[in-house]
Order: sequence, then structure tokens, then C-alpha cells
Amino acid sequence: MSLTIEFKIKQDVLCIRLNGELDHHTADELREKVTAVIEEKAIRHIVLNLEQLTFMDSSGLGVILGRYKQIKQLHGEMVVCAITPAIQRLFDMSGLFKIIKMEPTEEFALQKLGVA
Repeated sequence: MSLTIEFKIKQDVLCIRLNGELDHHTADELREKVTAVIEEKAIRHIVLNLEQLTFMDSSGLGVILGRYKQIKQLHGEMVVCAITPAIQRLFDMSGLFKIIKMEPTEEFALQKLGVA
């Protein structure tokens, strides 16, 4: 299976919706696309919607951590939302929830960042 990446921009927030599998085959594509949008559109925050993500490996965690660091350098925040139990376990084991906030829905995540 592959990965479908959908972007939606609200003010300075990039909403990323992932559908499919985020692994070593698809991680580079996500990294390149997100980095380009952040630089071109003056993005300050990221909402990562993982509701349709069916699989993620360490390559996916690496991409997410890298984009988190990129956003932190811009004094922004990353919020993960609509995460499935399997992906949530991966985040828990990796310790990513110690630095990345989680919200139940994309709407709550946008409210958290002050964009409704």
C-alpha cells in the first residue's frame, strides 16, 4: 500500500492528513513535500491528522520528529490528532508524546493553536 498526503492551510497552520502507510518507502516523499510547504507558505504550526494512517515504522517517526524540530525552530507547535490505537502505541513507546501534544480531532487541534 502507498501513502496519500493531503494538505490544508489555515492561516499559518499546515494541516496534514495522511492515508495509508508511512514507512521507509514513503517517508522521503512526506519529508520533501512538508518541508517545501513550510518554506513556501510561511507555516508556523502543524496539525498532523493520523485518522487514516494504517501503518507507521521508525522512518515515519523520524520524519515526524524532523518536522517537529523544523517547526520548533520557527517557534511553532505540532499537534497530532485522530490517532489510531496502534499508531498511538508507537508514539508512546518512542516518547514522542513527551514533546508533541495530542488532541482527539482536527477541530480541537486547530482550536488549541488558536485557529478555529
